[in-house]
Amino acid sequence: MTKQWRRRRTAVSAGAGVVAMALVTVAAVNLGAQPAGAAKCESFWVAPNGDDAGKGTAEDPWRTVTQARDQIRAKKLNDSAKMGCDITVNLKAGDYPVSSTIQFDQRDSGANGHKVVYRSADGPGKATLSGAEEIKGWEPFKDGIYKAKVDPSKPFYTLFEDGKRATNARYPNRGSDDTWSPYLTSILFEEDKMDVHNWLWGKPGDWDPAWDMSQASVTIWSGGSWSWFTDTIPLLDTNFKKTQTTLKYWTRYAMVNSRGGSRYFFQNSLSFLDQPGEYFMDFKAGEVYYKPRGETMDGVKVLRPTVKTILDLAGSSAQDRLHDVSFDGLGLQYSDFVSWYRNGWVAGGDSGDEHRYPEYDRQIELPRNRFGAVRLTNTSNIDLTRLHLSDTGFTGIYLLFANDHVKISDSLLENIGADGIKVEGGWPGEGDLSNHHTISNNYISNIGELVPGDAAGIELMDTGDNTISNIVVRHSARYGISLESRPEVKDGDQYTDGNSFKYIRLEETGLDSGDMGSFYSYGVGNQEPHPIRNTVDQMVIGDVIPDPSMPDAGGTRGVHMDAGGCGYAFSNVQVGRVTDQKYQSYQCNQVTNADWVAGFDASKMEYDKIGVLPAFPYDVPKN
Repeated sequence: MTKQWRRRRTAVSAGAGVVAMALVTVAAVNLGAQPAGAAKCESFWVAPNGDDAGKGTAEDPWRTVTQARDQIRAKKLNDSAKMGCDITVNLKAGDYPVSSTIQFDQRDSGANGHKVVYRSADGPGKATLSGAEEIKGWEPFKDGIYKAKVDPSKPFYTLFEDGKRATNARYPNRGSDDTWSPYLTSILFEEDKMDVHNWLWGKPGDWDPAWDMSQASVTIWSGGSWSWFTDTIPLLDTNFKKTQTTLKYWTRYAMVNSRGGSRYFFQNSLSFLDQPGEYFMDFKAGEVYYKPRGETMDGVKVLRPTVKTILDLAGSSAQDRLHDVSFDGLGLQYSDFVSWYRNGWVAGGDSGDEHRYPEYDRQIELPRNRFGAVRLTNTSNIDLTRLHLSDTGFTGIYLLFANDHVKISDSLLENIGADGIKVEGGWPGEGDLSNHHTISNNYISNIGELVPGDAAGIELMDTGDNTISNIVVRHSARYGISLESRPEVKDGDQYTDGNSFKYIRLEETGLDSGDMGSFYSYGVGNQEPHPIRNTVDQMVIGDVIPDPSMPDAGGTRGVHMDAGGCGYAFSNVQVGRVTDQKYQSYQCNQVTNADWVAGFDASKMEYDKIGVLPAFPYDVPKN
């Protein structure tokens, strides 16, 4: 890390007045003079049929991205003494298998205001980093089911057939490939069992004693009628006579509340495998069972994920960041889920660490779940542009803790296991780590496929001074966009100020949850007098209609400013049908020209600018 970089980070942290001076100083230091011998702009080539023993030229390309990275490191081409223009690594069209996570650290940074660029040379989405491998050796089992041997030391938790996610064999069977229902519903067995988190009772007759539940798990909207978060937990043992099962880990909320039980389904039992597109993973025997969507396995390619994270971009610390690197036009496809999942710790303080606001333990992901298909931590000035990110086991792009000036633009994210883009700034009151990001011209669809609870196209946590514009989020069990901290946090400690949301379209959200808004905020601007700190302008929200099985009396909303969602200025907002209110908030926000207020003027809506721009690089439905 250069001294110039350290000076810039210190100056930027000092305040707005110093920022301008810092930027001028950096420009003068970094760009005022080119390093000696820097006239040559290095360019390298990688191809699926290349050879890492090659020269890295267009005629003799390398085979892997890691070889290009290592050669740049070894030759110190990105050293400040040498780098006078961008270094470009061109990836030719094709699939690049990723058997282990590709890692970049502070040694891979750009210098002197220039970037190291990894790009798809033949156009957006043509060069794909694939985090999966084909399963071969299928043999007929019975009833149209096939099985194959896999390495039991390398378990996996999602599966794909020809680029489409398979369903872990479940009961009850799902209604369609893009819904999560139907469900069973838990019951209160005894009055003193109201608050249990690891015992589940079903309705008598709902479970078949013939089921083999030895490797099964449950996905449940814990909390009774609260349909807010989902847990996926393996079962320890099952008592069919009592219609009761014990879970290996606690759920976030209890199994019932005063309004009723929790919706749930069981999964991963051979007893449930009866539908095309379903699979069962026998972890003990190292065998996977699959019922193809066609009648045979002829010509069918079944892929198992090999990594949870395809790209890991991480400096060594917040003071020594990876910076000035660009990934342009790459496809990133397939990543894995986890053996069990719960959102956050059950209670504040459960992390075991001292924090100013221990309640945030319940907001942040558990350490084991802080990952995405692309993960960034301790970075600055990273560009993720024109990506096609798809078929992930968990979150698509995860910005964790110390990151600033990250750009995510012109990208298509689809078929995502959890959140599309998640920005996590860390515990409030302990330092403003994540800020000044640009998330623009992105189309995000079919999120929360494996974690429907709390899923969002874009989820911002304790992060500020971000620009979010020209966004489409389509098909989510819960949110479109959310900005959150905690209601206990004093203003100034959330780091959630200065966010701008403009030209936003949110469609098909709230499909399977309640007490929510397509645009949602929680614990932001908690104290009076609630000065305006965040703005939302030119936003269209389509119908927010949940699955009929959804029991939450809170209903669905277009905009929900929950538990201190204050200090916003809303202007030019239109909302479709909802089951509760189009807008729910305390009297702490400004609203101008919204269709839940008398006098709404549709002529002020800039419909042609809302959503992704006409030059969007991928084919998607029109706005």
